[in-house]
Amino acid sequence: MEIWINPACSKCRSAVSLLDAEGADYTVRRYLEDVPSEDEIRGVLERLGLEPWDITRTQEAAAKELGLKEWPRDAGSRDRWVKALAEHPKLIQRPIITADDGTAVVGRTDEAVRDALAR
Repeated sequence: MEIWINPACSKCRSAVSLLDAEGADYTVRRYLEDVPSEDEIRGVLERLGLEPWDITRTQEAAAKELGLKEWPRDAGSRDRWVKALAEHPKLIQRPIITADDGTAVVGRTDEAVRDALAR
């Protein structure tokens, strides 16, 4: 199990605390420092069953500068979104937990973190 976190994020700290309390075996990835490649983002999206715009923080300054709210949300635009996430990792929703069964969850709630633990 791996968790992508931003240590400054309260949701990330809460998820890590819950994983620790449950005695989970996991690896922390500080994704702002260890930036995921486009292929890694595609892999996580596949595991999540989501599209790149589903995990994009559209209120971030970089999102506003790029005009992401105006970008098409379709198959033809998918690579453009993935590239933006790789170039601006702060846009990636957090925390993302990759579960041992090959799936993943966005662990913004205790329920989601427990769901990842149960997989």
